[in-house]
Amino acid sequence: MLKKQGLYLREFEHDNCGAGFICSLKGNKSNNIIHKALEILEKLEHRGAVSSDGKTGDGAGILIDIPHEFFVKNCDFNLPQFGAYAVSNVFLPKRENQRKYCIGKFESYIVGQGLEILGWRNVPVDSSVIGEIAAETEPFIKQLFIGKADKEQTDFTFNLKLFTARKQAEHHIYNSKLSESARFYVPSLSTKIIIFKGLLIPEDIKLYYTDLQDPSLVTRLALVHQRFSTNTFPTWDLAQPFRYMCHNGEINTLRGNVSRTLSRQELMESDWFGEDIKSIFPIILPGKSDSAQMDMVVELLLMTGRSLPK
Repeated sequence: MLKKQGLYLREFEHDNCGAGFICSLKGNKSNNIIHKALEILEKLEHRGAVSSDGKTGDGAGILIDIPHEFFVKNCDFNLPQFGAYAVSNVFLPKRENQRKYCIGKFESYIVGQGLEILGWRNVPVDSSVIGEIAAETEPFIKQLFIGKADKEQTDFTFNLKLFTARKQAEHHIYNSKLSESARFYVPSLSTKIIIFKGLLIPEDIKLYYTDLQDPSLVTRLALVHQRFSTNTFPTWDLAQPFRYMCHNGEINTLRGNVSRTLSRQELMESDWFGEDIKSIFPIILPGKSDSAQMDMVVELLLMTGRSLPK
């Protein structure tokens, strides 16, 4: 056992997933923060599990600032200034016809909220590094860039519209008859951060997402997570970090929490959403991990004007 030192206290040792966080206290962006965060992730490897193929993990990921200058350089379309657009890595079906269907539906809901599709970028990945089991459900990954309705649109309203469009697309696609509908997933859709994650072991994150090896990729902060799957089988979408939280451990009151949330949907109303509120139900998608379900509820609370600390 380590001795008490700095902020480390032995009594807070737990046996579950591993998480790490690093940032510049002065807000300076650097590529070194990404390197250090990935080093943290690799040192957390003992907190995860590896499948029988020796290469498929329970899931790992990294959250960083949106690298605006990097995207300006690497996108073949024009981007507005930082903060005036949202971006996400989007998991899509492998089959081209199903992928086009998902893209079309997602775009239609985004436009339906009055937002602008700025463009798509193929995310460069190296599929040769992942395990055979992970490869069986590997999604096709693209980056989607979305602009505000107009320059006067507030950040809160913009995020509200992004959230509504994403939920509408999720429900439509998951309830469709597509054989690969489960591969559709939006890890984050934000004006501030972007998440790279998957059914990977820690050392393969930077090898799989080759953008993470680019020295021009910089950030002020990085959050990493290595999953140890317990209540749910490991999948690409259940790797962490999630959109608003990174969670270790299990929620003992999960079934009751989910049931109460579902029952409250009948009474939910919000001036922010208006009639659109019915289109985002169910808030909690079935079959997800306890952490993922908690993240969905946290997201809803943030979309109704509450702050994250509250």
